[in-house]
Amino acid sequence: MQSYGDGVDLTSITPTPHQMKALTHPVRVRILGLLRIDGPATATTLASRLGLNTGATSYHLRQLAQAGFVAEATELGNARDRWWQAAHRVTTTDTAGPAEPEARATLDAYLQSVVVVTTERLQRSVEELPLLPEEWRDATTYSDWVVQLTPRKARAVIEQLIEAIKEIGDEEDDDEAAPYVLQLNAFPYPGKVGSQEP
Repeated sequence: MQSYGDGVDLTSITPTPHQMKALTHPVRVRILGLLRIDGPATATTLASRLGLNTGATSYHLRQLAQAGFVAEATELGNARDRWWQAAHRVTTTDTAGPAEPEARATLDAYLQSVVVVTTERLQRSVEELPLLPEEWRDATTYSDWVVQLTPRKARAVIEQLIEAIKEIGDEEDDDEAAPYVLQLNAFPYPGKVGSQEP
């Protein structure tokens, strides 16, 4: 468990459908990601990084705060600047989803936002690849495998991969360490399972 600021635990949150509504906008997913990776920031700093105006950024921060995803970093603020920090290190979701149609629609909208932001990050990583030192280029991959699995076996593979990632741990004290993205996208090949309708 990690913490900073006012003792905010940087652990994990599994949001309720009501909380998840705050993450159905890609800008809010981006803001939360920036606060998790780069640490506390003001609305002005975030607005500059996102190419937004400060008013819009402040609005998105308030929405995230109301849902419990961010908190004010009061020890950093002053009369003019309000600093914000992530309230958790990770957001987890159950993609099996709720039974209620409205909650399921919220989950779908949230996942769409996540995919938009993830795709943008992946594109940026490819664009920056030629600029990386050789050791980081060698530690980068864009690979996928298509294998025949049952739902039970597929779930077991996901769980094993998640456990392996947890066991790796952070190397924050190492000067060579840098934020490293491990994306896990695991799904039935589109159009091969269930309804063939778009």
